[in-house]
Amino acid sequence: MARKPEASANIDATATPTKFFVLDTNVLMHDPTSVYRFEEHDVFLPIMTLEELDNHKKGMSEIARNARQVTRTLDEIVSSVDDAIDQGIRLDGPSRKLASGRLFLQTEAIAGDLPAGLPTAKADNQILAVVIHLQRRHPERPVILVSKDINMRIKARALGLQAQDYFNDKVLEDTDLLYTGMRELTTDFWHHYGQGIESRKKDGRTLYRLKGPLCTELLVNQYLFQEGGSPLHAIVRAISGASAEIETLTDYTHPKNNVWGITARNREQNFALNLLMNPEIDFVTLLGQAGTGKTLLTLASGLTQVLESKSYSEIIMTRVTVPVGEDIGFLPGTEEEKMGPWMGALEDNLEVLNKSDEAAGDWGRAATRDLIRNRIRIKSLNFMRGRTFLNKFLIIDEAQNLTPKQMKTLITRAGPGTKVICLGNIAQIDTPYLTEGSSGLTYVVDRFKGWEHAGHITLQRGERSRLADHAAEVL
Repeated sequence: MARKPEASANIDATATPTKFFVLDTNVLMHDPTSVYRFEEHDVFLPIMTLEELDNHKKGMSEIARNARQVTRTLDEIVSSVDDAIDQGIRLDGPSRKLASGRLFLQTEAIAGDLPAGLPTAKADNQILAVVIHLQRRHPERPVILVSKDINMRIKARALGLQAQDYFNDKVLEDTDLLYTGMRELTTDFWHHYGQGIESRKKDGRTLYRLKGPLCTELLVNQYLFQEGGSPLHAIVRAISGASAEIETLTDYTHPKNNVWGITARNREQNFALNLLMNPEIDFVTLLGQAGTGKTLLTLASGLTQVLESKSYSEIIMTRVTVPVGEDIGFLPGTEEEKMGPWMGALEDNLEVLNKSDEAAGDWGRAATRDLIRNRIRIKSLNFMRGRTFLNKFLIIDEAQNLTPKQMKTLITRAGPGTKVICLGNIAQIDTPYLTEGSSGLTYVVDRFKGWEHAGHITLQRGERSRLADHAAEVL
């Protein structure tokens, strides 16, 4: 189960002892490769963790898939050694040098030495008993419980044990540092960069080439803006060393540039529409609280490019159902009918878009509504594996509830000519064990920034109504 005292006799006494991490089941099911994420430290798996993995392996949910993947990973590790496993299994081989510690499995019965009020039959309490046992057996080493369950961590600390969350999946510790997709230029920008600037015209837009230290801090498809007497709204198109090329935008705040009758109401919405309407951008992420216009802008641009410019064949809309990732049931009805209760946001926004053409009349609006309905498909996440979408406008709503692995599964469905748009608000996460820092939406925003065919904007101002805006501020 653990290293014998004589096995550690050759270790330098002055060296900092490696830690013993005891993994809760939810960590393994959250990240199936978590046993490889503790570098030089040792990992211990209680027998109850293996038992819970076995209980969760049946089914087609994401949890069941992860449980099966963890089991296969552990089988690969255990099969890599021929001798006794109670001395620990070195992870440097199975992990391909990612981890240099050892994996210990519980190989002996451990008495449940717990306070009288805690039932020993409960799985969580048995894992806590293992942590207490290891702490007594290895007083020279830090023994730390790793769990995604907050109550489990509180209980552990109440018993005087070290406990922490699983941090490896976190993209950012502080979501205030998350890339917003835009940067405000300082008031002295033109003073420093205006002298050596070069400009040229292309397709009715002006391109500027800047040179200077600022260029090394910019990212491709990042928006630059400066308000004031001579406002500038531009996007970074290319970066080469200490020079960058920026391009002016289409002004979607002007009625003549309306998108399916919708005009941008603020700077960020204008930036978002420039991304959504650009055929060279294959992947768009829009973050923002309720009422900032994420779904409305996306649907308006999708309908324009499907029905008017015919850049895409149809709109596919999907979102995480609650409970997340579970089966949508075998009740009578098509996939779209079963997804109906979760698609209220789609209906609300289609109603707004359908009323945008005031000259059409009731008959015209009814015909338009039927035409729109024939070009929008509602799909469940549960049936996305193995699919390939060709020439589609794919909208993933409520994307903050996806794990990084689920997000990868969805985005890799995109075939040639498909545009993927992820919408969400990382302040409203409903999925257990996901946080703002570990959400799949945060993950893709961070990983795709700077790619020439991807863009991101954080919408900051609500445009729903004065009541909704005030409620968002004071409640």
